[in-house]
Amino acid sequence: MAIGPHIARTMRVIGPLRKILCFVPRRRALLLLPAAFALIAAGQPRGYPRSYADTIAAARREGTVVVYSTTDRHEATAALNAFRKRYPFLRVDYRELESPTLYNRVIAESRARKPTGDLIWSSAMDLQIKLVNDGYAQAYASPEKPYLPNWAIWKNEAWGVTAEPVVIAYNKRLVPAKDVPRTHSAFERLLRSKAAFYRGRVSTYDPRLSGFGYLQLTQDYHASRDIMSLVGALGAARVRLHTSSGPLLADIESGRSLFAYNTLGSYALELATRNPDIGVIMPSDYTLVVSRIALISREARQPNAAKLLLDFLLSPEGQRHLARAYMAPSREDVVPLAGSKPPAAAARPVKLGPALLANLDRIRRQRFLANWQAALDAE
Repeated sequence: MAIGPHIARTMRVIGPLRKILCFVPRRRALLLLPAAFALIAAGQPRGYPRSYADTIAAARREGTVVVYSTTDRHEATAALNAFRKRYPFLRVDYRELESPTLYNRVIAESRARKPTGDLIWSSAMDLQIKLVNDGYAQAYASPEKPYLPNWAIWKNEAWGVTAEPVVIAYNKRLVPAKDVPRTHSAFERLLRSKAAFYRGRVSTYDPRLSGFGYLQLTQDYHASRDIMSLVGALGAARVRLHTSSGPLLADIESGRSLFAYNTLGSYALELATRNPDIGVIMPSDYTLVVSRIALISREARQPNAAKLLLDFLLSPEGQRHLARAYMAPSREDVVPLAGSKPPAAAARPVKLGPALLANLDRIRRQRFLANWQAALDAE
């Protein structure tokens, strides 16, 4: 008969309920059991270990998850709404910060043993890895780990949630079609050959003030030592420097700038769906692929709620919601939106791990930025 398996599945769920119902009088517990069973069954993701019911129950007692994030709130809205639907007992306190501010706040609050973000989610991959390396994260073996590529996990403490290209955005209405570059070297040649036309009309991140800007510039250098020559061409074009993606893309949309160099692909692609004047280039010589890294902070006051959110963002459902906002999934079993990832031959993923720490050494950073400034000012 089929009754046996149904009973077995029921008992596997009821087991963890004992901790919830043990303090309730027996008669009332029997009345509450169906509702409690429905709560656990609805929240328990398929395939997760039975002990996950304890994590859900603990998160319910915590009631809130505080998120420090560099991701624009509107980009994450669909994923967060789906998370709230799955766990309606949790309030999400989402705080949008620029990457250096986020990094410094986590350190300051942790050292003072003050409440800090529970889930720390940032596109400044090197700063996230430094937080892990310096002991500001806690280990957690997500049930989604088997479905992630090796490059997206480090020490069970840092988790690559997305796999997004670093692109060149441009204003299709104002840039002549014959000028559109397809490689980094072609972009440099364009800026040098038409210096007067593009002077003051190119934007990029300021690596001195933007964590993401510094990351992609150092990764450019690893990919091609000729990148400082391109920096020189940007300097000759009197490049406009920004600390975040919003103003960078606003320059392109308004026509103040014609190119936005090394902007995060998800924001540029999403803007292109709303504005047909925006074009997006994934350079064919190489396209950096970066990830928004999530970690659970050492001083998290709601660590169980943070686990639920991390697992959701890494799950197929969470990844699909992020993908619809052009934040291409790190999972290979979730299909990204068309055009949101570069061809495999051009993709240059930035891997999680200690190699990212090298460029954060204070002396090395100062030397690198001094070389960048010299190249920028040379012409």
